[in-house]
Amino acid sequence: MMKVGILGYGNLGKGVECAIKHAPDAELTAVFTRRDPASVKLLTKGVPVVNVSEIENYKDKIDVLMLCGGSATDLPKQTPEYAKLYNVIDSFDTHAKIPEHYAAVDKAAKESGHTALISCGWDPGMFSLNRLYANCILPEGNDYTFWGKGVSQGHSDAIRRIEGVKDGKQYTIPVPEALEAVRNGENPTLSTRQKHTRECFVVAEEGADKAKIENEIKTMPNYFADYDTTVHFISEEELIRDHSGIPHGGFVFRSGKTGWDNEYNNIIEYSLKLDSNPAFTSSVLLAYARAVNRLHNEGVNGCKTVFDVAPAMLSPLSDDEIRAHML
Repeated sequence: MMKVGILGYGNLGKGVECAIKHAPDAELTAVFTRRDPASVKLLTKGVPVVNVSEIENYKDKIDVLMLCGGSATDLPKQTPEYAKLYNVIDSFDTHAKIPEHYAAVDKAAKESGHTALISCGWDPGMFSLNRLYANCILPEGNDYTFWGKGVSQGHSDAIRRIEGVKDGKQYTIPVPEALEAVRNGENPTLSTRQKHTRECFVVAEEGADKAKIENEIKTMPNYFADYDTTVHFISEEELIRDHSGIPHGGFVFRSGKTGWDNEYNNIIEYSLKLDSNPAFTSSVLLAYARAVNRLHNEGVNGCKTVFDVAPAMLSPLSDDEIRAHML
């Protein structure tokens, strides 16, 4: 049995706990938190909740530590720090900063003799794999990635930080015409605005200036300014009733040519439709934690990504079973 520890018991940490319940070869050993451990109630009976200050005491009891913090401030510090103590895996998703995050984690893991895997989930993660596979198969072609319709947790947080906003949620939505043009093999050149729209549902504080809030949202650089954005003001009851979930998903396309004169058109499409973004992401994390544990047992250390892991290492099945039932 692979012994798993969870650091951080938010949406992702809870998702990992649920994934472990359905894994035949994994068990939850401990959950570490920055909160008062007495305030954290697990679904799994008999598992200790421990303050993060005591995390070193579990070094001999955990095979893989799942890091379930945020990419903005938690993981850049936590992953290299805890790679000195444990085999670790994270879902770091700030694409532009992956190379520097990889370098920091690789250094820490190699120096301590541990195995780490970063940027695991569905994007980066499963979408990354599909982009790589498709580029290898169709070297002459174009890549397209669409996200949504789904809740962007980072954009939703940005809305909530605006003065006068009590609560809010933001959905990223692919532009249907752009999606269809790609699917039809038209190979369009698309700007940021042409690929996605953003829809915001906002609960304003009593007496707040709604026009000012809407303007701040629509002109926010790096979040909304480059998109066609719609803002709806709703009641807190409506937000809870209609927007309490965290769905997401998206599409990855590669359109390319084959044949002596590139006379044949081809389109590779991979899509996801998720009721719960964190529940799915945590399931991907657990599968790759299995690979991290196996790689470490084979003497492999340092930092890895999904590109470095053979598919069979993700499965609890034997190689014979995989060949018999899935090949």
